[in-house]
Amino acid sequence: MSYIDAPSTERPPAALRRRWTAARFTGLALMALWALLGLSIVYILVVGYDPEKLAKYGPRILSGIGVTLKLVVMSVLLGALISIPVAAGRLSSNPIIGGIAFGYSYFFRGTPLLAQTFLVYYGAGQFTDTLKAVGLWVFFRDAYFCAVLTFSLNTAAYQAEILAGAIRAVPSGQWQAADSLGLRPFTTMFKIVLPQALITALRPYGNEVILMIKASAIASIITVLDLMGQTRYAFSKTYDLQIYIWAAVIYLVTVEVLRRLWELMERRLTRHLRR
Repeated sequence: MSYIDAPSTERPPAALRRRWTAARFTGLALMALWALLGLSIVYILVVGYDPEKLAKYGPRILSGIGVTLKLVVMSVLLGALISIPVAAGRLSSNPIIGGIAFGYSYFFRGTPLLAQTFLVYYGAGQFTDTLKAVGLWVFFRDAYFCAVLTFSLNTAAYQAEILAGAIRAVPSGQWQAADSLGLRPFTTMFKIVLPQALITALRPYGNEVILMIKASAIASIITVLDLMGQTRYAFSKTYDLQIYIWAAVIYLVTVEVLRRLWELMERRLTRHLRR
């Protein structure tokens, strides 16, 4: 064995000990605080577990979860349909069309969702006779449909900005190349530009859906018996704080499952972009 091939007998340098800085101490203290909070919540749920309450109010909570999911899915899908013409208006060079689209987006993104929900639900009652005359009172007298309408209009404003921004992010050379090939603007948009824009918009869309899940709790204020509505009902009968804790846990689990599924979908759809 040559000198070069002989194993080294030198010890590796000792790892440098990290200094206790204010940032490190604060970070560890916050981690300990979060761990203590989590353990406290688990302790409350375990000690206060009541099978009778679970049997009595569990089915109502499960039905509330179903209402919440249906409310969010319908709102997001309707909002996606509404966002397409709004995004087109935001991209339009026509000042009138662009101004209308901007005003719509500005209002629904700049005002609280709670105020918008009250405006639709309680405001519709001011026009009962008119709505009955045109046959729309059947829709507006139902709190659930009012919530769907309000949430759809609200999320459409955010989705329109996401879509418009994603379309602007597509290089202008794509348009020029399609034009040089003689493709129509409609074909260029839906066959070339929009598929690339949707890839860019995937993550913001996921964030918007998650925000809608959490914002859906507002519907309980106008008597919609979603997850939060059923939770409020159960609390009014038992005055047990655990019910709100369980509701928070259900929201947390729902958001985490959706985040994981969205991440898998994003990874699947963008696999051709990874090297």
